[in-house]
Amino acid sequence: MYIIVVPGFGITSELIAAFAKKDIFGYRFVAYSSVAIAIIGFVVWGHHMFVAGQSELADTIFSFLTFFTAVPSAIKVFNWTATLYKGSIDLKTPMLYALQFLWNFTIGGLTGIILAILSVDIHLHDTYFIVSHFHYVAMGSTMIAFIGGIHYWWPKMTGKMYNETVGKIASITVFIGFNVTFFVQLIMGSLGSPRRYYHYWDQFQIYHQISTVGVVILAIGLFTALINLLVSLKTGATAPANPWGAKTLEWQTDSPPPLYNFTETPIVTHGPYAFETEKA
Repeated sequence: MYIIVVPGFGITSELIAAFAKKDIFGYRFVAYSSVAIAIIGFVVWGHHMFVAGQSELADTIFSFLTFFTAVPSAIKVFNWTATLYKGSIDLKTPMLYALQFLWNFTIGGLTGIILAILSVDIHLHDTYFIVSHFHYVAMGSTMIAFIGGIHYWWPKMTGKMYNETVGKIASITVFIGFNVTFFVQLIMGSLGSPRRYYHYWDQFQIYHQISTVGVVILAIGLFTALINLLVSLKTGATAPANPWGAKTLEWQTDSPPPLYNFTETPIVTHGPYAFETEKA
């Protein structure tokens, strides 16, 4: 789960820099923290087995490693937040997904720390708390980042602009639907509701009903975003070369790019996040 979210980190850094019009705060720390998460992600598998009968020593080691993953994760969240501070934030559709990523990934990370506590995990293991934690990281973070990235690079890939108003409405609907679906599962899981059961106790019915309503809202948001993108292929306005005012190299060519990406070899005169340099 830690590995699959790493590409989402890269996408989020691109979106926040482009729409905050600022250099990524602590860029090297953000970059190296991705490497740290990728490495640590290979050695934390034992935290799925705290109640499986492995030794106390193994439990302790895997618990420590899981806690340690929070350090590079926190570096990213705080540095992205610092990037937003006093930035010229433009709340376009891709940026809304980036902000969703920050919210969802923070909840996913905090619940991961809770599950790393051995005594607490005994109670929460195999409950809906696990289901919610997993989805906040795998769907609420990774998938949301990918959707934001699709909206960001859609004009470059297709040469067409989607309807920005519809895109924003879809993004907000996705955010509401996702959190209604899965935040309530954190509550349900903390109360002891088990997952993978055909039937559930009556006291958990209201939580399941709320979560089901959230699924419907989430589906509406996702399908609205998809339809908006597909419709733009036929009716969307022609995209300019750089509709977002971004600094990375792909935006310095036509949309969509010509064969071999550039008609001539581009002359690079600044870094990919040179917003602050330009202001100076």
